[in-house]
Amino acid sequence: MASIKNLKKDISFLVSEVISDTQLFMFLHPKQNTDAAYSIIEDAVELHNLMYSRANHPDGKDNPKLVKQHYRTLHADLLTQIHSLFERISKLKD
Repeated sequence: MASIKNLKKDISFLVSEVISDTQLFMFLHPKQNTDAAYSIIEDAVELHNLMYSRANHPDGKDNPKLVKQHYRTLHADLLTQIHSLFERISKLKD
């Protein structure tokens, strides 16, 4: 992990991509699954807030190994949860 600043930029970028893709779906399909689409947007905002909170408060500030592990875990969690949100967007059309 290069820096906390870059991690926060990644969090903001990925969450904004999920939100914009969901809004694009809602624009292209105005009468389909709007409640599910709004649910995805709400979950994305919650994920953003949770990830920022975790990035600002690392575990074991005195031990560099624990801090590195914390940020590695945070990055992995971010990617898996963003992936699941994109899968939910893909399933909206069904």
